[in-house]
Amino acid sequence: MTDCIFCKIIAKQIPADVVYEDDKILVFKDIHPKARIHLLVVTKEHINNLAGFKTEHSEQMLHMLFMLPKLAKDQGLNNGFRTVINTGTEGGQVVDHIHFHLLGGSVLPKM
Repeated sequence: MTDCIFCKIIAKQIPADVVYEDDKILVFKDIHPKARIHLLVVTKEHINNLAGFKTEHSEQMLHMLFMLPKLAKDQGLNNGFRTVINTGTEGGQVVDHIHFHLLGGSVLPKM
């Protein structure tokens, strides 16, 4: 997907403050953080959002889920963290590429 900003970050066409990368995901700092620690965990394969997830994407989703606690620990989030997936315009999704927000580093407001 050539016009997707996250695909361009994955392709190293746009710089990002990357904190982790493997063959399935790229993790980088959000440029508009909503908490002291605010990372974006992005699939390397372009998938628009959670509503577009299919069974063949299960391995990627599981990998993302299993990596979240490790990423949180690596960031020093030992007392808790929040994960969010926004889906669609009304769900607050800004970039049409599935991603988790990993937030923490202070007491977050209750939802």
